[in-house]
Amino acid sequence: MQKIEHLGIAVKDLKEANKIYQALLGVAPYKEERVASEGVVTSFFKTGESKIELLAATNENSPIAKFIAKKGEGIHHIAFAVADINAEVARLKKKGFVVLNDEPKRGADNKMVVFLHPKSANGVLVELCQEIKK
Repeated sequence: MQKIEHLGIAVKDLKEANKIYQALLGVAPYKEERVASEGVVTSFFKTGESKIELLAATNENSPIAKFIAKKGEGIHHIAFAVADINAEVARLKKKGFVVLNDEPKRGADNKMVVFLHPKSANGVLVELCQEIKK
């Protein structure tokens, strides 16, 4: 693991949440992106070395919609940057972590991503992400 890449926060209304986080962080989001495979629209804020990803559902079957229905708005996941996502998945599986998607898939912000089940990490959904080389 190289660093914490970002914190993901589930929100009901992305437009309103963008206003709140822009006021809080003093910067505008640098990117907004739809991830159709996950049923979300995201926006990213950068402050120093840290990033915040706001996630809003685009349909009621989205994992974000289900999360908000169950737990309300709030921190959804923590993402770690990795140099080799496949090697990291193999390493973590050997350590007993439960992987939600065995094969990396395209996520937001030009990343390939894999998620670890929250039961593997004290109730925290963990995302591994690797920059897609251009």
